[in-house]
Amino acid sequence: MHSVDYLKKKIQDAFSAGKFLDLPAELYDPIEYALSQGGKRLRPLLVLLSCEMFDGNPDEAMNPAIGVEIFHNFTLLHDDIMDQAPLRRGAQTVYKKWDSNVAILSGDTMFVMAYEYVCRVAPPKLPDILATFNDTARKVCEGQQYDLNFETQERVTMEDYFMMIRLKTAVLIACCVKVGAIMAGADPQDAENIYQFGDHLGMAFQLQDDLLDAFGSTSKFGKEIGGDIVTNKKTFLYLKAFELAVGERLEELNRLFGSGGQDAADKVRRIKKIYSELGIDRITQNIIREYHEKAMEYLEMISVDEPHKAGLRKLANEMIHREV
Repeated sequence: MHSVDYLKKKIQDAFSAGKFLDLPAELYDPIEYALSQGGKRLRPLLVLLSCEMFDGNPDEAMNPAIGVEIFHNFTLLHDDIMDQAPLRRGAQTVYKKWDSNVAILSGDTMFVMAYEYVCRVAPPKLPDILATFNDTARKVCEGQQYDLNFETQERVTMEDYFMMIRLKTAVLIACCVKVGAIMAGADPQDAENIYQFGDHLGMAFQLQDDLLDAFGSTSKFGKEIGGDIVTNKKTFLYLKAFELAVGERLEELNRLFGSGGQDAADKVRRIKKIYSELGIDRITQNIIREYHEKAMEYLEMISVDEPHKAGLRKLANEMIHREV
């Protein structure tokens, strides 16, 4: 078994400077820029850790691991256009640095590149890998569409929200660990359990993302804080606040989220004050904890020795204990 640091280094080397440069430069420079921003590289690391947990060779899983990371970054290029997000990982987003047309075309190219890497596996494993990846890619797009629908949908329920984040975020994390399991030749039940582990971990991760957007710091989070509040995004925090608020607080929520032309910083400050008064941060942390605990239950069900699970367990804990 390799250390997490060793696997991180392998992934870092796979995304080394200049690796994705090509011609025409107008197409590939933005791709190199996006992939060189680093990020946490959680998804390829999940692929390699899962593969090793089942006694697989991480070198054989490296290509699909690179593929899922490129796919994830492709979705970010397009998401940033849809969300009009100026920052990603503390730097200008691609559409801000270049323009929307560049971000769309470079993102489309990244989608093709992702498939090229995912397909570089031994032929016997290719059908299962492609079936898992294709199902995930489709669901991620469905999740993004639901997220867009919510912007104009008058009533969004908690059930709607959880369905959306499962599709948009959790299924890709679940895909990563299942791909690793397939590459290692895990039996179908273990592959299903590791998928459920990833699904619940992904739910906790997205809820943590929602929480950090309101209560994190730009320097640590890498994105503008309060962006979800400014754009009236229907996150868990938003929905829970409207569920719990009554009287003057409810009136103020409706006023702040309902009127335009407000000072963004003042809106964020006032909404966060209401969130704190209602205990929304604490409630969100409790839900995150519940999803994390359920993920750990699925990890326990996997039929490998406990020491083999240490890497995934450690990473899962780090993913939901990012500093708020």
